[in-house]
Amino acid sequence: MPLRRRSVLVLPAAALTAAAARAQQAAQSAAPAEVAAEWPQARQLGSGRLRFMGLRVYDARLWAPGVLRADDWAARPFALELVYARALQGASIASRSLTEMRRQGPFDDGTSARWLAAMTAAFPDVKDGDRLTGLHRPGDGARIFHNGALQAEWRDTVFARHFFGIWLAPQTSDPALREALLGGRS
Repeated sequence: MPLRRRSVLVLPAAALTAAAARAQQAAQSAAPAEVAAEWPQARQLGSGRLRFMGLRVYDARLWAPGVLRADDWAARPFALELVYARALQGASIASRSLTEMRRQGPFDDGTSARWLAAMTAAFPDVKDGDRLTGLHRPGDGARIFHNGALQAEWRDTVFARHFFGIWLAPQTSDPALREALLGGRS
C-alpha cells in the first residue's frame, strides 16, 4: 500500500510541473504589455542570445504586428525585447550602442554627441532579469521601455534606423543573432 500512495503523490506533482512549464511557455510567447498595447496583434518572429567571451549578456526577442523582411525591416513597425542576464551600467550600454550604430553608416560628431546623451539619459543600469524593449515606429522614431515602463521617446527616424540596425541591419556585428531574430529570413 505505501507504494501506491507514493505514486498517487507523484502524479499530481508531475501534472503541476507540466502545467507550470506550459504556463511559462505561454508567458514567453505572449507579447510584453508595452508591445501588446501598441500592436495587439504582434507576434514573436524570432529570438536569439548575445554572448560576449562565452558569457550570456541577454536574450533577445523580435515582435511585429505583421511581416518583417530582412530587406525592409527599417520601414516596418516592430519591437525588440532584451532580457538581461547580468548587471550592466546604463552609460556602458549607451556607449556600446553608439559604437555599434557607427557600423550602419557615418554620422557627424554633433549627431554622435546628441545621440549618446539621449541614450545615456534613457538607459538605466540593468541587472539579471531586467528587460529593455525598443519599439520601432516607422516615420516617427522609437520608444524605449525598462521593465514595461516608458523611459524615452525619440522622434528621430535616422536615430531609430541606426539604433535598431545594431541588431537588424546587414552590417550588424552579430549576423547569427540577426538571422535568429528575423526567423531565418536574412
